[in-house]
Amino acid sequence: MPSTAALSAPSAGAALAPTVIQRRDLRPDDIAIDIAFAGICHSDIHMVREEWGEATFPMVPGHEIAGVVSAVGAKVTKFQVGDRVGVGCMVDSCGTCAQCVDGHENFCEAKTVWTYGDVDLHGETTLGGYSQSIVVTERFAVRIPDGLALDVAAPLLCAGITVYTPLRRWGAQPGAQVAVVGMGGLGHMAVKIAAALGADVTVLSQGLSKQEDGRRFGARDYRATSDASTFEDLQGKFDLVLSTVSADLDLAAYLSLVKPFGAFVTVGLPGNPQLLPFSAVVGGDKVVAGSNIGGIALTQEMLDFCAEHGIAAEIETISADQVNEAYDRVVKSDVRYRFVIDTATIDA
Repeated sequence: MPSTAALSAPSAGAALAPTVIQRRDLRPDDIAIDIAFAGICHSDIHMVREEWGEATFPMVPGHEIAGVVSAVGAKVTKFQVGDRVGVGCMVDSCGTCAQCVDGHENFCEAKTVWTYGDVDLHGETTLGGYSQSIVVTERFAVRIPDGLALDVAAPLLCAGITVYTPLRRWGAQPGAQVAVVGMGGLGHMAVKIAAALGADVTVLSQGLSKQEDGRRFGARDYRATSDASTFEDLQGKFDLVLSTVSADLDLAAYLSLVKPFGAFVTVGLPGNPQLLPFSAVVGGDKVVAGSNIGGIALTQEMLDFCAEHGIAAEIETISADQVNEAYDRVVKSDVRYRFVIDTATIDA
């Protein structure tokens, strides 16, 4: 079994430190990937700090992976050595159930295998992308178009697909009025993608400190939610309000911004139960929905779309010894807009 350098958390809440891990030998349908960059998603922090329930340690986080194919199994047909590829939040599924056949591997009826902190179909614990190499079945790798550099492509494997899915499903298109709640790692990608889809985009953020960025990313309007007049001015304006924040929200206030027959959709996960005002939903024939990443085919579509429209994540590239500091900065919202680890700097 090949070994590789990685960053691992030995226990819940512990600092990440360099180590050496083992990757499996290639199976016939596997590819080996030399990882160049790995994005830091806030969910990595939740997992390492065990904020979403009991987790498995030692843990190697990371599900925003970009690199180059270094070896292929005997039956691989999708990729060859030297191809630029990405791996996102999942690395396997049954492949035969109705959800998998329909391209929704993230809802596999048997088991979706998550990229790290999970048990795979062979009983092994999955270890993620904060490492210098990974082995995955070819079905769960996607091709990174030549128009996207690997560093700015890495966050698209989670942040990009997370917002692309609801924007496509809920009608971000020419003529549509779309509001994006939050301008962080997810939000800035939502603004860029929604604008490229042709929608008229408004950012709803706590303050106006990122207004210049928001307009540069394609927003036509930028409003502070801390200003009560925002909710008065924008009542009934939006076909879609997409929340990218994991914070408690006044759902009645946000639903007041949605047109009749429109939708409020969240990709964020607030820590507390939220009170849903059914009168606002029923009274306007409105939809309240959630959205969870997307399947492999849709992820490839998203990458191709981003390459075609010149869309990439705004990143701050860091070395391995800066990761623990970066975690603290993410929690403080002190990043514009995604940290990406240069995995070549992992020295185990």
